[in-house]
Amino acid sequence: MIANEPQVMHVVVPGTFDPVTLGHLDVILRARRLFPRVTVAVAASANKRGSGPTFSLPERVEMISEALLAEGIRDVAVKPFSGLLVDFCHEEGAGAVVKGLRAMTDFEHELQQADLNCHLSPDIESVFVMSNPKYGYVSSSIVREIASMGSTVETLVPRNVNERLRERFGQGA
Repeated sequence: MIANEPQVMHVVVPGTFDPVTLGHLDVILRARRLFPRVTVAVAASANKRGSGPTFSLPERVEMISEALLAEGIRDVAVKPFSGLLVDFCHEEGAGAVVKGLRAMTDFEHELQQADLNCHLSPDIESVFVMSNPKYGYVSSSIVREIASMGSTVETLVPRNVNERLRERFGQGA
C-alpha cells in the first residue's frame, strides 16, 4: 500500500441470494476477514429468469440474516436494494464490491459487470475472491432445481434455508 492512500473500510457483497448458499456465506465471511465493515446487498432482481425470484426480497434478507446469526456473525449488515449497485455503494459509503468466482464462466460475467461498474463509478473498486473448492459447484439455481425435484440440499445451504426450501418445495429438500 502506498503511504497516505485511503484504505477501503467498507465493502458490499451483492447478489440475488435466491436462496443463499454455503458458498455465498463463505464469500461473506471471507470479506469480513478482509475488511472492517461488510454489507450484504440483496438485489430485488424482479425480472431474473423471466419469472422473478423464488423467494421474496424480504424472505431472502431474512434468510441471510438468520444464517449469519446462526454462525455467530452479528456485525454484517444485510440490506435490500434495487437499482444500480454503484448507487447503493455510494448510499452506504462503501468503497468496493466483493464477489466470489467459481469458474471461468463466473469470471467472464463478473469482469463485464466490474468494467461496467468502473465506467459508471470509477471510485468503487471490484474485489474478487476465489471460491472455496468445496463450494465451487454450488449455485442458487442448482439448489433450487434439486430442491424442486424433491431431493435434499442440506449440505449446500444453511440449515434455516434448507427448512425454507422444504416448506416451499416439499419434504425432500
